[in-house]
Amino acid sequence: MWERASELLERADKVQRRFFHLSQGGTRACWEPPVDVFESDEELSILVALPGVEPGKAEVGIESGGIVVRAHRALPEAFARGSVRRLEIPQGLFVRRIALPAGRYEVIEHTLRDGVLVLRIRKAGA
Repeated sequence: MWERASELLERADKVQRRFFHLSQGGTRACWEPPVDVFESDEELSILVALPGVEPGKAEVGIESGGIVVRAHRALPEAFARGSVRRLEIPQGLFVRRIALPAGRYEVIEHTLRDGVLVLRIRKAGA
């Protein structure tokens, strides 16, 4: 039982560290949010953690062998007036590139709800 609990805690720690990964790719720094990817015969379903990003503010596109999600989370204006005592939730630009298996794909749904972007991607010919 303790072994299983230890494994779960280690996994949660890895997920938390991954969430706070700052990428230097491209021309400016950006956060890489964690993702979950599920696959069926007909489609891929992807969940992207985007806390504090407003619905309609996430961009989704298919680019050279993968899907790219871009979003921006700004510090609420009311909080910008005071001194920062602790800042743990990433601010600024979020960009995540998710490699897809070889093939053709079509984004059939993307919905941002409760801080999670839900993507459904149809495999061509499925």
